[in-house]
Amino acid sequence: MTGGITTPGAGWRQADRGPATQRTTTKRRKRGGGRGRGEVSMVDDVEFTSYYGRQIVKTPVWKSPDVPLYLFLGGAAGSSSILAALADLTDRPTLTRVGRITAGGGAILSVVALVHDLGRPERFLHMLRVFKVTSPLSVGTYILSPFSAAAGATAAVELLGWFPRLKRFGGVVAAIFGGPLATYTGVLLANTAVPSWHAAHKQLPFVFGGSAMAAGGGISMIFTPVDEAGPARKMAVAGAAIELAVVNKVEIDHGILSEPFHEGQPGRLMRAARACTAAGAGLTVLAGRNRWGAVASGTLLAAGSLLTRFGVFEAGIASTKDPKYVVVPQRERLAARAANELNDPGEARSITR
Repeated sequence: MTGGITTPGAGWRQADRGPATQRTTTKRRKRGGGRGRGEVSMVDDVEFTSYYGRQIVKTPVWKSPDVPLYLFLGGAAGSSSILAALADLTDRPTLTRVGRITAGGGAILSVVALVHDLGRPERFLHMLRVFKVTSPLSVGTYILSPFSAAAGATAAVELLGWFPRLKRFGGVVAAIFGGPLATYTGVLLANTAVPSWHAAHKQLPFVFGGSAMAAGGGISMIFTPVDEAGPARKMAVAGAAIELAVVNKVEIDHGILSEPFHEGQPGRLMRAARACTAAGAGLTVLAGRNRWGAVASGTLLAAGSLLTRFGVFEAGIASTKDPKYVVVPQRERLAARAANELNDPGEARSITR
């Protein structure tokens, strides 16, 4: 995924020189009539541009809109399965039915999006040949597969009206895998070498989990009578609050690596997502018990969740295309390590090891 910098200073240039050059020569001159000596730079300040005009980190081959849709559909399906199981236990038949159908439909469509991104269906089957605990992709495959089977079967028997006990069992199995399905994709993105994803490795699972709750609750609100939709409203508002709070940390806590979430197309997507999610949550609180208010707020929440997935995906892609997002943080870490060595050599050596 990554390539190393083999030439010191590669990627730094001045206005009067070509790319991938850095002049570090300085000339000493006396100051104050020989009373002291100091170094005066004889060149202009340099700025980072590129590594011989090439990327340092390869851009993922994942396609858009396939992968963002997979992230959104899987999250909405996972949270809907949990909502359906809770509704079943509390005797809310319409909410149960809506949650099961949403979970089953989202699971099937997410697998379709994933297979389309892979290019050939057998590639998905090959992913099941090995289970590696250390690989989020492998673990995710073994979360998606049983979830899709359970949620799809439960939705089918729900629509056909068959085997009520099987419906409940399948709904419980889907709910067990629903939570991990809604959050593992955040771990999957953060485990790559993509700079802006990896920097937010502590926040992305919570962003995706909150976004999934907002989407699942919002979709259920659209199709459920307001007198049964209480759990959906609570899930939607809680998820929106989590998403907005953690996305804010992603956008401000990581220095230069937070830039892609603010700039260009990713920035526009993230701002639209924040506006939809905040408006949807506010409208849910104010008018969620009104039928048309519930439809409007649920639509806004689902749209905000979808835009969040696209925004995070595009921000990560953008961070691979500008080498400064690799080199500048590396230099900052090296400078911090050097400062630690000066302050506490023993501790710095233990951190390095």
